[in-house]
Amino acid sequence: MSESISGALISGLTIVNAVNCRTKAYPKKGKAKTVKLVQPKEEKMLKNGGFGDKKMKEPLWECVQNCGACCKLQKDPSFASPDEIFDNPHDVQLYNSLVGTDGWCIHYDKINRKCSIYDERPYFCRVETDVFQTLYGISKRKFNKEACSFCNDTIKAIYGADSEELNRFNKAVRS
Repeated sequence: MSESISGALISGLTIVNAVNCRTKAYPKKGKAKTVKLVQPKEEKMLKNGGFGDKKMKEPLWECVQNCGACCKLQKDPSFASPDEIFDNPHDVQLYNSLVGTDGWCIHYDKINRKCSIYDERPYFCRVETDVFQTLYGISKRKFNKEACSFCNDTIKAIYGADSEELNRFNKAVRS
């Protein structure tokens, strides 16, 4: 008697090899006993476990309109202070002069959610490769990943992890 089992049994993320099973009858004191012999099937299993062969695309940083999370200049203590970020005391002074009484930049229009000096904004308000290299020591090669991470953390801290701003940002950098 012979049976064949084919296919793969998948439970959660565990893949069990498909096997061929044969049964043989062994005589034992006048009675027949059935024993299953299990042999691995020679077919190749998926080397990637079914998660696809393609490497995930790295997010490409982009600013999203009507966010302004980076314009909230007075942040909680988990963020670096101006003294920790800047080497130049003039930059610290300029940064501090931009902080309004509510912690937002004095040039950020909270109603329209836009910067009133966007084209003339200070260099440290720009998310650019050279700025990230100067302020944080982040290479051009790692810029997109780090800029996305910075913005993600800032948006979560200002608007929350379930915010519309974070959803729009994540959608923009993954498209």
